[in-house]
Amino acid sequence: MPLSEEEQRILRQIEQQLEQDPTFSQRGYRVSRRRSLLLTFGLILGLVITIGGLAVNFVVAFAGFVLVLVMAIMLESELRLLGRERLGQLPISAWLSGRRPDVDDDVNH
Repeated sequence: MPLSEEEQRILRQIEQQLEQDPTFSQRGYRVSRRRSLLLTFGLILGLVITIGGLAVNFVVAFAGFVLVLVMAIMLESELRLLGRERLGQLPISAWLSGRRPDVDDDVNH
């Protein structure tokens, strides 16, 4: 369903106000590369403990599995924040219109 002229005018007005807000681009999510790397390392370490623990003791393997589960959940959360941060870098008009910028657009501009 297309937007009415009034709705389009309101959206343009909101976009202009957000572009003029100096703190708008500074807000959002910050993803630490170091934290993501540590979580990835923890995930791999948990897998090694799980596999190695199967030869040693069930409790060790289970502890490794729990570590893998925790690291995977935390890493997924970090990656979700990264996706939000990347989405926040798009121009306001791109996410208001629902279109993704073409790769050619980024190269040509």
